[in-house]
Amino acid sequence: MARIEYHHTKNLSMKWIIGGLICAFLLIFTSIFLFLYPFASTDQKTYFQGEHPILYHGKQRGNALLEENTWFVPLSFLKNNIDSTIMYDEKSNSVILTTRDKVVQLPTDSLTYFVNQKEVRLQLSPAITREGETFVALDAIIPFYPIQYKKLSETEAIWIQQDGEKYKNGRLADKDITKEKLRLRTEPSLRSPYVAEIAKNESLTIEGEKDNFYLVRKANGISGYLKKDYIYSKETVNIEIKRQSKPFSMPKINGPVQLTWEAVYTKNPDASKIPDMAGVNVVSPTWFSLAAGDGSIKNLASLEYSKWAHTKGYQVWGLFSNSFDPELTHDAMKDFETRQAIIRQLLHFSQMYQLQGINFDIENVNQADGPLVTQFMREAAPYMHEAGLIVSMDITFSAGNNNNWSSFYERKKLAQITDYLIVMAYDEHTGAASGAGSVASLPWVQRNLENLLKEVPNEKLILGVPLYARLWKEQTNADGTTEVTAQALSMDKVKIWLAEKGLQPTYDEESGQNYAEYASADENATYKIWIEDELSLKKRADLATKYQLAGIGTWSRVFSDVTAWTALSLPADNAVTQK
Repeated sequence: MARIEYHHTKNLSMKWIIGGLICAFLLIFTSIFLFLYPFASTDQKTYFQGEHPILYHGKQRGNALLEENTWFVPLSFLKNNIDSTIMYDEKSNSVILTTRDKVVQLPTDSLTYFVNQKEVRLQLSPAITREGETFVALDAIIPFYPIQYKKLSETEAIWIQQDGEKYKNGRLADKDITKEKLRLRTEPSLRSPYVAEIAKNESLTIEGEKDNFYLVRKANGISGYLKKDYIYSKETVNIEIKRQSKPFSMPKINGPVQLTWEAVYTKNPDASKIPDMAGVNVVSPTWFSLAAGDGSIKNLASLEYSKWAHTKGYQVWGLFSNSFDPELTHDAMKDFETRQAIIRQLLHFSQMYQLQGINFDIENVNQADGPLVTQFMREAAPYMHEAGLIVSMDITFSAGNNNNWSSFYERKKLAQITDYLIVMAYDEHTGAASGAGSVASLPWVQRNLENLLKEVPNEKLILGVPLYARLWKEQTNADGTTEVTAQALSMDKVKIWLAEKGLQPTYDEESGQNYAEYASADENATYKIWIEDELSLKKRADLATKYQLAGIGTWSRVFSDVTAWTALSLPADNAVTQK
């Protein structure tokens, strides 16, 4: 018979159950507390790197040199932070910088530098080369930029400040704060590493804030985050640095600019035979052109022409062209000394021929050389202004990439340098490649003008207007192909051709111009012409008025007839005063 045994399990005491739950709760709470509680990091990071760090806009931007108690900063720092236009010219071994009224040449390892070609002597070179890198003396360039600098104690850093910067002074709150909490953190969190400690009564500057932290800087330049509760914010400090530049007072022009170009190819016209041009106040003869890669200039100018123009009340803006030669342009503009040679000649000619301005007509340039053209204009403008000359430049509408006649123009930069930009708003259709069409249809001009005004202020923009039309011939050959040719006709010659063919033009809605067509059975050809006349010229003047442009320029005077000047007349208050 089997024996049955009974075992009785003893029930756990309720106290043990409650105790276990409490222990588990405490363990979980402690783990969460230890995980979430912001224990301050004790990890310290180095703030500045290297010797003589440069502090600019709240960050280290490289390192300076200190030689013979003179601070030098890398040219790369200046270019990346202060002035993107500053450059190094290889041929002259010089740093070149420009302002609105000065061209400054700082030859490396020399005791002389030049301001508008005037020599300035120093005890120490304004530019030096060390281990293949160019450095510029801060004291030499301070007069030309709205910046200042100071050496910072302890760290041997230099702090470069710029006009317009703002920050607040601050001081520690009168509280009992632990040492760990008075450390400047790399991020707005006590858990982040620290870069320095703050002492009681230490002066601070407040440069920003994030969450409940201020970004503060010590007197030695080191900055980091500190809780707002620990700091009293005080007065705001504004950095104000003004550098005086000589204002340029342009020769007075009565009303908006109404310019016409005088095309001079071999000799000047007989001024006594030039008819009156109502409204015109500027003539621009095509007198000067680049002759060689050394910067020499071909000169077709005439003092007699200038004197005639002045008796008529016209200003004379002598035109300088690059001869529309891309290789010649590259050779002449790649070096500072050659650019200066061109400028010196133009200044000499401006006095010799009593000019009031120079019109720069630089076309057909390789796209890669666009910055050289801009630099040339940047260097020319201060000298021209110093001589009291108006600086204008001819440009085209934008026409896509890799186009030598359009792509190289840095229009926005050129607008900041020049007094006027004259847009050559023509040659929409030029030959067989483009097909027959208007020289400059009104919708095409308006559309491109609106795009250009996004880059060029209206008070600096002059609308270039064609006074010629193209007579197109579409001839059908024996093999069935069509040959397209064109010839430019002046306004008078257009009228003669229409009369010879007995044609009455009709209005073409698409181009906004009068249009005529003639079929020649003998030639098996059709002639087409979109006409520049009083109607189209008045519409172009209306565009200049609508957009309050600085004026109108016409190419060229010899293509005009007496009706052109009346049609192109602008209201006296059309132009907006330049800012």
